[in-house]
Amino acid sequence: MSATPRLRFAPSPNGLLHRGHAYSALCNADIAARLGGELLLRIEDIDPVRSRPELVAAIRDDLAWLGIAFAGEIRRQSAHLADYAAARDRLAADGLAYPCFCSRGAIRAAAGEGAARDPDGAPLYPGTCRTLPPAEVRARIAGGEPHTWRLRMGRALARRPGPHAYAAFAPDGDRGTRSTGRGTCRDVAADPARWGDAVIARRDVPTSYHLSVVLDDAIQGITHVVRGRDLEAATDLHTLLQRLLGLPGPRYHHHGLILDAQGEKLAKSRASTPLAALRAAGMRAEDLRAELGFPPPVRAGLGGAGLREP
Repeated sequence: MSATPRLRFAPSPNGLLHRGHAYSALCNADIAARLGGELLLRIEDIDPVRSRPELVAAIRDDLAWLGIAFAGEIRRQSAHLADYAAARDRLAADGLAYPCFCSRGAIRAAAGEGAARDPDGAPLYPGTCRTLPPAEVRARIAGGEPHTWRLRMGRALARRPGPHAYAAFAPDGDRGTRSTGRGTCRDVAADPARWGDAVIARRDVPTSYHLSVVLDDAIQGITHVVRGRDLEAATDLHTLLQRLLGLPGPRYHHHGLILDAQGEKLAKSRASTPLAALRAAGMRAEDLRAELGFPPPVRAGLGGAGLREP
């Protein structure tokens, strides 16, 4: 882990940034400044269909407009698929991951109407492919049949038994915490089992969000992860993956979400107003920052222009 506190803002270029992204980016920048640390930019572009170069450019424009400074090079996940494939293969070689040939529809049908669900609301995988004969698995893969890779949760928990926990830090401090010198911290119990046999590699790329993010945080030396409360449950699974792969665990802070008039979180899928549209309508970055509870930016030397791509 880095001796200097190190944070990251990690958007996906599958749509335009909106107020919710701005709030998260500004939270990261504010906390990095308070800790005397660095803020890195990561582009989580493992989706080969929805990730587009013009959206990466739009992200950089939006962040420059907000006046957020980033250190070092941008890490593009699409340039590091070999790293993720190696981790997937390691888990598979250890008997902790297996190929799954089931479609989403087949999983829903097999799980049934009253099936337990994971924290994202999907039916827990019923284990259809968990016990396929090895010869059948090899033949289906050799035949080019599409498949994901799933974590063998029961075996993973036997290999790394609990109790599982992660360190949650409070930037402003709160009761019941211990001082770490980098924000007060408390241990939060984690329950990876509620994710079941989670997907760790997709059909189209040799990774998933969960696998990529724990590897990236370790490779980049991230010490503090600041992200939305909607990703809090994912930390349970990330904690287990870190233990299985021998990776350090950062401290976590899950901030509140920006909601729309209906009380729903802002989302690209809900066509939430993008920052580019606010900018085109004449909104100043200072006004948006004030709306979200942050001071005006210090413009000298800040913005996306100084970022370097490998």
